[in-house]
Amino acid sequence: MSSIESVLTENRVFSPGEAFVKNATVSGMAAYQALCREAEQDYTGFWAKLAREEIGWQTPFTQILDESKAPFYRWFHDGKLNASWNCLDRHLSACGDKTALIFEADDGSATKVSYKQLHARVCRFANALKAQGVGLGDRIIIYLPMSVEAVVAMQACARIGAIHSVVFGGFSAKSLHERITDVGAKLVITADGQFRGGKAMPLKPAVDDALSQAGCEAVGKVIVYKRTDGEVAWNAERDIWWHDAEAGQSDVCEPAWVEAEHPLFILYTSGSTGKPKGVQHSTAGYLLGAITSIQWVFDYKDSDIFWCTADVGWITGHTYVAYGPLALGATEVIFEGVPTWPDAGRFWQMIEKHKVSVFYTAPTAIRSLIKLGGDLPKKYDLTSLRLLGTVGEPINPEAWMWYYETVGQGRCPIADTWWQTETGAHMIAPLPGAIATKPGSCTLPLPGIMADVVREDGSPVSGTEGGLLVIKKPWPSMIRTIWGNPDRFQRGYYPDSLPGYYLAGDSAHKDADGYYWIMGRIDDVLNVSGHRLGTMEIESALVAHPLVAEAAVVGKPHEIKGESIVAYVVLKRARPEGEEAKQIVAQLRDWVGKEIGPIAKPDEIRFGDNLPKTRSGKIMRRLLRSLAKGEEITSDISTLDNPAILEQLKQSIS
Repeated sequence: MSSIESVLTENRVFSPGEAFVKNATVSGMAAYQALCREAEQDYTGFWAKLAREEIGWQTPFTQILDESKAPFYRWFHDGKLNASWNCLDRHLSACGDKTALIFEADDGSATKVSYKQLHARVCRFANALKAQGVGLGDRIIIYLPMSVEAVVAMQACARIGAIHSVVFGGFSAKSLHERITDVGAKLVITADGQFRGGKAMPLKPAVDDALSQAGCEAVGKVIVYKRTDGEVAWNAERDIWWHDAEAGQSDVCEPAWVEAEHPLFILYTSGSTGKPKGVQHSTAGYLLGAITSIQWVFDYKDSDIFWCTADVGWITGHTYVAYGPLALGATEVIFEGVPTWPDAGRFWQMIEKHKVSVFYTAPTAIRSLIKLGGDLPKKYDLTSLRLLGTVGEPINPEAWMWYYETVGQGRCPIADTWWQTETGAHMIAPLPGAIATKPGSCTLPLPGIMADVVREDGSPVSGTEGGLLVIKKPWPSMIRTIWGNPDRFQRGYYPDSLPGYYLAGDSAHKDADGYYWIMGRIDDVLNVSGHRLGTMEIESALVAHPLVAEAAVVGKPHEIKGESIVAYVVLKRARPEGEEAKQIVAQLRDWVGKEIGPIAKPDEIRFGDNLPKTRSGKIMRRLLRSLAKGEEITSDISTLDNPAILEQLKQSIS
């Protein structure tokens, strides 16, 4: 494989302030390097020590890492624990009255739930599940809005040893059916509806539709949380209201002590490419990754008000909403609504209102908020913030700088985190009291994470060449298998062409300081006239133009160049048409030529009012590739937040 060319140049460096370094969990570069050396010198001992210190065990483990059936690794497998006990019970004596959850509803009303209250609610619902015949190892589908109930449902499953699979509330009946049948669910937990942007949106009809199709016969009951009080179809033999299921149940439920490798949950990838994969995570290893990454990357303090804006339907909402913060006894915000309603100041108003100190969101949300109100953060008191984070995709340098200067007021380090559904927790990210940051770089691997950039045969790249991002050694929070399809797991993540390395599926390069720069998914690498270019770098160049709010770049076949570059662009102003559009296209092509080089100039630029995204903010690049090729879109687009945009983006201005 020829190496992937890095065409993005970024030289700005931001060191953490002295006060931040002084009070940091990992204070200074020497402390970070010492942790890395400890892991290198005794890899399994490093993780075993952390597992004993950070997790409460009912039966201590004696075996650390079992590699006998690699790549199906097992960590701490003879130990026994319970994830819900680790998130709730162990905090009750010391901080039972501490606020665990601050729930802000779509309408702005706020509810606080203490650890004692959350524990009682989880126990009560766990008993309700048991009363419906749910037990150890049963699979439960959770299809709920962002709510306290979503966390209660997940924790209740963990408490009794049931395996939950959360499905994002924006997914269609078809997507829900796929997951119910693949996982062999016994019970579904849903709501009548949810509130988003001031509107009540139904949820239960999708469940009814999914269950009416073949393959769902194992589902015996549907528990329905009454959120919107809207009318719903009702199957008296199958459906039961949440409040009725809980009626008369005890607030005490003894946890099921499970083996360390017992599956905590199965989470399906979003399905934007191909058949969804049920990523299976263990209990102990996953929990350890959640705990250590919050301590290291978010520099956790007991006084923090933590807000991760992700939905629990995604891995970020599992690790940094439902499990990680609670395992540390943190106070966190859960938000039902959207960042643009009733206006684009909603995030900043909530940070002021709840005194949020650690704020973690997606680059897509940041770019959208820049477009809709770049000066809005200045109207709010954001002095409670001490740390910012980004997740989900590489953040382009200009959005990073706006986040740093306008939201963080030049004093909050930014944790740009690289990780995946499959990794369970952060893998490459700055420890904010130790590592200087560079806009657009996720910086350096966490202690104990042995990352590298290699060619297709596993040989290391030279210097700053781009290549495949790999992890060389197993780590506790890693994917264990794909549910029901171990062959697909092995082929996809541990291909025979690589010497036992985990293949992340991303391309990356390292700069002269060893910092990692993610260049995009391997399948998003363009081959233009023999040059292999990462799409993210072209997108970053486009977004750096003063007129551009968002951009997405894909390739389409070209008989001379191999692939041509097609850019979809959202401006900070109204969508241009006619001659004006052609003039802006020329400006943007020249801009990219100057920023990167002529080879990276888009052959086509298409303007839209926005980009096709799921309701979580993920850009559906598969659809953009189909549009670029002129293909008819026949796949399910019900998960899109804005399906009408596809017609707009068919128009090409070259």
